[in-house]
Parts: sequence; C-alpha cells; structure tokens
Amino acid sequence: MAVTDFDQLFAQFRNIKIGVIGDVMLDTYWWGHVERISPEAPVPIVALDRKEQRIGGAGNVALNLASLQAQVSIISVMGRDDDGSDLKKLFEQKKIDTTYLIQSSSRITTNKSRIISRNQQMMRLDAEITKDLNEADEASLLATVEQFLQKEQPQVVIFEDYNKGVLTASVIEKVIALCKQHKVLTSVDPKRKNFFAYNGVDIFKPNLKEVKEGLNILFEEVSVDTLNEVHQKLQEQLQHNISFITLSEKGVFYQDDNSSRIIPSHLRNIADVSGAGDTVIAVASLIYAATGRVDLMAEVANIAGGLVCEEVGTAAINRDRLLQECRILLN
Repeated sequence: MAVTDFDQLFAQFRNIKIGVIGDVMLDTYWWGHVERISPEAPVPIVALDRKEQRIGGAGNVALNLASLQAQVSIISVMGRDDDGSDLKKLFEQKKIDTTYLIQSSSRITTNKSRIISRNQQMMRLDAEITKDLNEADEASLLATVEQFLQKEQPQVVIFEDYNKGVLTASVIEKVIALCKQHKVLTSVDPKRKNFFAYNGVDIFKPNLKEVKEGLNILFEEVSVDTLNEVHQKLQEQLQHNISFITLSEKGVFYQDDNSSRIIPSHLRNIADVSGAGDTVIAVASLIYAATGRVDLMAEVANIAGGLVCEEVGTAAINRDRLLQECRILLN
C-alpha cells in the first residue's frame, strides 16, 4: 500500500460533511445496588444511585464522526417528547448538527433503559415504536433530506438501519436517488428487514452473519474465493459499487471492480463488541470520502473496529489513538 501522510489525512476530516440517516435512540443507564428482595414479588429491589443518558442507534455513528472532527448532521424522525428533547441536547453537546432532526407527535423517541447492579444488567426496558413512518412523516423526512443535500452539499450520506421504522423501503430508494442526483456518496450498515432495498448504494457494509442470512447461504471456510462469490451474489441484487464485510475476529473483506482482499484483524484485548459496527461504517465512509481509496478505507476501519472493542459498552472512537495506530500499523 502507498505511504500515507496520516496527519494530513486526519486534518482533512474537518472539511468533510456527512449526513447520518436512520433510527436514533436514547440509551439510559440506571446504576444501583441490591440489598433485599421485594415483599411484593420474588424480584430484587434496586436502590438507584445514579442515572446516565447516552446517544444510541444511528446517533452512535454520528458520535463517531464527530469524535473524528468531521462536520456531521443527524437526519431522523423521533418523538415530540421529553426523551426526544434530552436526545437533541446530547447531540448538540457533542457538536452534532440537529437542524435536520424531525420531532413528530405520531412517534415516540426510542429509549432503552438498562438497570445495572454489581456490573450486571438486571433488566432492560424498551420504549419504542417500530412500525414504519406514516405518509406525512415520510414526506417530511424526504423534504428534509433534499434540503440537507442542497444546503450542506455533503460528501457522503450514511444509512444506519435498526429496523425501527424510519428507513422504509420507499425512503431508502428515494434518498439514494436524491444522493445520486446531487453526486453524493452513499454507504449503509444494513439490517435484515430491508437488506436488499439499498439498490445502487456505493458502500454496502453487512457483517458475515447478516450476509449469510440475507443471501440464505451456508459456508464454513472464510476465504477470498468464497467472499468473491458472495460479492457477485450481492451485486446481482444491489448493483452496488463496494462490498465491505466485517468478519468479527477474522478482520474485514472488501471488493470493488478492481480488487478484493481479506485484511486480518490486529491482536486486541476484546472487552465488548457492542457498537463496533457503528465505528466501522463511520470510519470507512469518512476515509473513502476523503481519499476514494477502498484499500485504505478497509485498513483504517479495521483498526478502528478493533480499538472500540477494547472499551466496555458502546464507545466512540478516540481520534488521537486511531491516528497513532495508523502511523504504527500502516506505514
């Protein structure tokens, strides 16, 4: 691989505008301690000590981009409620643009509340609506996307689907068409429900399990030949440009028209894999927007995914640490 000036590359991030469209969520953590069992039912009584709110869902992709100092806007539909107001404040604190975040009285803001005692999750409460957007909200979202593309002229739009109803098949198709019209790159971290709705996307980034389920195929050996076949099968249905498949502990695979390769993962002390996919799509989209190089995109995103797995819980990538690792491992 050609020698890259990573300091110069990372400095470029500040000039890159990215939109993240998808299902935003509020993650609420309640920490407490258990001293007795309830007299009303055989369940522990958790005496609450503290509460913390974090950005979740598609917002975590935006958080990773903000952490890398890119100019990022979040595009979504959430509830006109207290959780929505709290989430909006969290975005603003992290310098994520909320101009294109719609609050609708026909939705509620997804809030996943985890009750934790002695470092163990005792219970999770999910408040959410998972049905598809209604016609009015869908029209409002599409008008907002068009406004975003015209005003911000971004380099890339990332789709982050959590099957909560914001990314309907119609929204996906129309947003990709709008992006093509405005010559904006598109990338997606797909989920099973709309797996094949992303026709014509530039970067398609599923994990290995999602690919096997989506294509309904079974294979044990993960090799370049096998994955080349997977790319062909995906391309027949999606007509996309780049397949970028994460292979968990085996690393990542990429293929475009000119080249394909498996990049093995770097040895890490894995603490928690949650949120790694969000980091990988954020870093891959940013590097590809900055350089147009699929090999460099895959190399840097592979390092980033490994780094966040060393953190407990969902964590955004640390820009300085990623820069340092790229200097060491890639030059």
